[in-house]
Amino acid sequence: QVQLVESGGGLVQPGGSLRLSCAASGILVSIYDMGWFRQAPGKQRELVASVTRDGSTNYVDSVKDRFTISRDNAANTVYLQMNALKPEDTALYYCNAHRTIISRNFDYWGQGTQVTVSS
Repeated sequence: QVQLVESGGGLVQPGGSLRLSCAASGILVSIYDMGWFRQAPGKQRELVASVTRDGSTNYVDSVKDRFTISRDNAANTVYLQMNALKPEDTALYYCNAHRTIISRNFDYWGQGTQVTVSS
């Protein structure tokens, strides 16, 4: 059974930092494309950051130079370091694992962790 368990969310003041963790079981994060998505109330879920199997990273423009995604294969965990947080970063953050095998897509999601940026 595949599980992705996010942690590290919370309430932080503007300009502060948080580190989100996504601990995986049942899959190896090293062979999946891993991503962090977020969804704010009334908005669509958006991809914030991703790291592919080969280590390539990608970020949505609004978080470039502030967020960093990383992967620890030994711990089977993916992280999202978030610095210089802004109120508009407030959202429920989800971890995703994606892999395509012979045209079949495999997608797994965590339950989400809430990030609130407010003074």
